[in-house]
Amino acid sequence: MGRVIRGSRKGKSLIFTAKTRLRKGAVKLRAVDYVEREGYMKGLIKNIIHDPGRGAPLCEVVFHDPYRYKLKKELWVAVEGAHTGQFVYAGAKAQLAVGNVLPVGKMPEGTVISMCEEKAADRGRFARASGTSCMVVGHSDDGRKTRVRLPSGTRKSIPSTCRAIVGIVAGGGRTDKPVLKAGNNFHKYRVKRNSWPKVRGSAMNPVEHPHGGGNHQHVGHPTTVSRAAVPGQKVGLIAARRTGLLRGGQKLKK
Repeated sequence: MGRVIRGSRKGKSLIFTAKTRLRKGAVKLRAVDYVEREGYMKGLIKNIIHDPGRGAPLCEVVFHDPYRYKLKKELWVAVEGAHTGQFVYAGAKAQLAVGNVLPVGKMPEGTVISMCEEKAADRGRFARASGTSCMVVGHSDDGRKTRVRLPSGTRKSIPSTCRAIVGIVAGGGRTDKPVLKAGNNFHKYRVKRNSWPKVRGSAMNPVEHPHGGGNHQHVGHPTTVSRAAVPGQKVGLIAARRTGLLRGGQKLKK
């Protein structure tokens, strides 16, 4: 029997869990209610804050509770151009302005959006990392579905009732600055989770990894591995349909 490999330990061990003690809270859009579906709600950006382990800044948006005399705080990802003291509007009747939240079905084609929902009322799934954005590509004829280009370049059809913030996420260009030294990476991952530094499998002993051992560091067999492989064996290119470099240009679908 070999040692339990790193990938299998991650599921079980508390060493690898995310460092969440100092984080500011869950980042979500407002919960959908009658006001958002039929009209709009006015909110105020009270503060723009840093969230440890996240590249993008967050903004605290304060709304009046529609049913009780109190204020409700929401944590959103800050978009570029948002500032404290700015009024933002959320709802189907809100205007198309940077920082506002409205259903993608109400946006014209070419609108740049972030914090986009995948399913209606899930409170924001796509384009939440710093500098990312989606784009509204088109609407279906019946107005039920909207086509959106995701940050990866993939196009996806989502229900038109899904909401999103207008604008791109702030904190872009974060990766343009070179890391320069290992200490910078150390501090970056220290607040995220224990995922750095990573020892290569081929640098290990045979007991610790399927790629380990041998004179000279080499794998010694194809790195593709079947979907049905047992956990200790499942490293490398899992259930790969193809491997190697992508050759040839991308053909645009008409």
